[in-house]
Amino acid sequence: MDRVVNFSAGPSALPLEVLQRAQSELVNTNSSGMSVMEMSHRSKAFERILINAQSRLKKLMNIPDSYKILFLQGGASLQFSMIPLNLLQKDHKAAYLITGSWSKKAYEEAKKAGEAEIYATSEENGFTSIPSFAHSTLSSDTAYLHITGNNTIEGTRISELPDTGSVPIVTDLSSSILSEQINVEDYGVIYAGAQKNLGPSGVTVVIIREDLVGRASASTPAMLDYATHVKANSLYNTPPTFGIYMVGLVLEWIESLGGVDELEARNREKASFLYEAIDQSPLFSSPVHKKDRSLMNIPFKSDDPNTDSAFLHYAESKGLVELKGHRSVGGMRASLYNAMPFESVERLVSAIKEFEKMTVATPDKGGYKL
Repeated sequence: MDRVVNFSAGPSALPLEVLQRAQSELVNTNSSGMSVMEMSHRSKAFERILINAQSRLKKLMNIPDSYKILFLQGGASLQFSMIPLNLLQKDHKAAYLITGSWSKKAYEEAKKAGEAEIYATSEENGFTSIPSFAHSTLSSDTAYLHITGNNTIEGTRISELPDTGSVPIVTDLSSSILSEQINVEDYGVIYAGAQKNLGPSGVTVVIIREDLVGRASASTPAMLDYATHVKANSLYNTPPTFGIYMVGLVLEWIESLGGVDELEARNREKASFLYEAIDQSPLFSSPVHKKDRSLMNIPFKSDDPNTDSAFLHYAESKGLVELKGHRSVGGMRASLYNAMPFESVERLVSAIKEFEKMTVATPDKGGYKL
């Protein structure tokens, strides 16, 4: 089988073992005589698939019984609206830590639902670091603090949480869930689009503390009320059945490797190996402050867009694809999600070094050429 190395930020690469198992079970899932894509979401056969995904996620993340696990649709972007609709009371305000494009979009959506304020931001330096929140304060009428744990576009990561007292922290972990150990009890709500570390696009995981359920106003549409989905155990309407099945397979794969501890060790090794190559490169550099670098999304670039373009073409000729950086950042971005093996990162580093040897500096033209 001729497969490329896929560094896409999402939808991203899935473990080959998971894809092969899904392929083998596609027309007869779990000996049911039908595909999971044909099952009624009310059937016992699908109920077992749903419970499997919930229970494995609960075990892998050490989720306490006081939290509910939901499988929803609409991606993280719909959560930008559901969070304030459910948690932001009229006499309260929401606080947002702005660390990149997605947290900024979440803040803009919150302002449509009620009063929201910026807790701290690093927009002034192009989101190349996590802002200091040592002197940031939360008023007594703060309903929640929203953060984005890992910034997919900018390549930064929050490694230390602010002390918010009794104010719950809501976090978007779309590009870092299950990539390293976290303490679920540090958060009131955790949400993540599945298409990076959990499964295919179309599924959104929400982990919500029970006492935060049931706070939506009576005018909130049923589909946007967490209480609706908690009461129905994610089965209020037809859920993304195939996606939930795939999430379950990915979670089984993670268990087979040794759990989140093993994944974190692998992810740190992969990221360290690539960052070292970038830091030693005479051609490429990382725009991100070292202390805030992401383990999942690693942007890098040269001083010349033409050089970056040449490298992207060279990498693609080596079977290394989806390395183009987001249009707001430029350059390259390598997403090293859980399914990315170390050997693939080694191939990328080899390509970087080979390209450097083929490239000659031309300072008089302010850039490089082959």
